[in-house]
Amino acid sequence: MSGYLKRNWETFPMEKLKRVDLPTTRINKDQIKRKSERQAGFCKAAAGDYGERLQKEMRRFVPKYPISGAIAWMRDNMRPFRDGNMAGSKAPLPNNTQKITRHIKETAYFLRSDAVGVCELPAYSVYSHQFSFKDMDAGERPLKSNHTHAIAVLIDQDDRTNQAFNGNDWISNSMSMMSYATSGFVAITLAEYIRRLGYSAKAHYAPYYDIMLPPILLMAGLGELSRMGDTVLHPFMGPRFKAAVVTTDLPMIPDKPIDFGLQDFCSRCKKCARECPSGAISDGDKIMFNGYEKWPLNVKKCTTMRVGNQHGSGCGTCVKVCPWSKPYTPFHRAVNWTMRNVKFARRFGIWGDDLMGYGKPDNKNKWWFDLEDKNGDGILSIPK
Repeated sequence: MSGYLKRNWETFPMEKLKRVDLPTTRINKDQIKRKSERQAGFCKAAAGDYGERLQKEMRRFVPKYPISGAIAWMRDNMRPFRDGNMAGSKAPLPNNTQKITRHIKETAYFLRSDAVGVCELPAYSVYSHQFSFKDMDAGERPLKSNHTHAIAVLIDQDDRTNQAFNGNDWISNSMSMMSYATSGFVAITLAEYIRRLGYSAKAHYAPYYDIMLPPILLMAGLGELSRMGDTVLHPFMGPRFKAAVVTTDLPMIPDKPIDFGLQDFCSRCKKCARECPSGAISDGDKIMFNGYEKWPLNVKKCTTMRVGNQHGSGCGTCVKVCPWSKPYTPFHRAVNWTMRNVKFARRFGIWGDDLMGYGKPDNKNKWWFDLEDKNGDGILSIPK
C-alpha cells in the first residue's frame, strides 16, 4: 500500500480509498508541452498582460490586508532556504524503501501536514522556464530538474474560517497565505532534513515553484481534477487546502492515483460555476488542453477577480461553496462515504447541500476585523 499501514498516523483514512493505475482524467504525456511559469495568471497580471490596473493591484492585493500581509512577509523570508548543500555522506538508513517512504511521510505529518503523498516526478510537471513576479527584471530563466521523486504536502485552510467567510471578503487571502506559508515551512524543513540524510532535495511553495502542482497531486494520490479548472480536489478536504512539494533523488515507493467518483460528481454538480462571482468556471463539458483532459477555466477572469477585488482580499468562493468542503464530523463523514461510493446518491447530495444552506457565511464564527491598507503606507482604515 505504498507505505500506508492501517493505523491512525494520517489525518484522514486515505488507505480506504480506491487506488487506480492512472488518474481519472486523461493525460496524454506525449502531447504535453512544458509551460513557462510566465504563463500563470498572477505572473501575467504582474507583467501587465491584463492591464495597468491589475498590474498595480498585484503589488498590494496581499499586503492590503494586515493578516495576509504579515503571513506573506514571513513566507517570503523563508525563500533562501528552499535549496542547499547536502551532507557529504549518506546516512545509514534501512535497506528498505517502504520503511523509508513511511518514515518520510510520518516526518511530514509530524511537521503538521494534513495530507501527504509521494510520486515519481513527472518530467512534464517541471516548468520550462522560471519567472518570478517578485523579480521580473530577471526575466524568464530555463529550468531543469535531476530529481526523481516528489513529496506533496497539503495544509487545510481552516474549516471554521471557511464556514464564516462569504468567499471573497477580507480574510480570503489570509486563508490562502496561512496554508501557503505553513506548507512552505513543512516543505523547507523536510527538504533540509533529506539533505542532511545525504540526498538532494528542494522545496517548492507559493509563489516559489519550479513545478506545476496538479500533475504531482494527481499522481501522488491526493485528489482528482475538479470542475474548477486546474484545481485538484481532496476527498476529505475538498479544495480547502494549499500544497507544497519537495523534489528529491531519495528513492521512495510512489503512491497510486485515487478514484472517489469526482468526475461523475462534478459533471452533475456545477455549484462552483453557478456561484463563481467572475464567471470564470465553466458549466460545460471537459476539453483536451495541452494533453490534459479538464474542465476549462477562464484564467483572466479568475485572476482579475482575485487580484482586483475592491471589496475584499482575494477570492475563494469556489472553495467556500464546494460540497466537499465540509468539517470532518461523523455526519459529514457518512455523507462523504455515500458520495464516494454510491453513484445514484450523488444527485441527491448536491440537492441536499443547497437545501441545508451550505455555502452561505456563518457569521457567528467570524473572528477577524475588516481592515485595509488603502494606499500602501501602512495606515489602516475600515473598508467602505
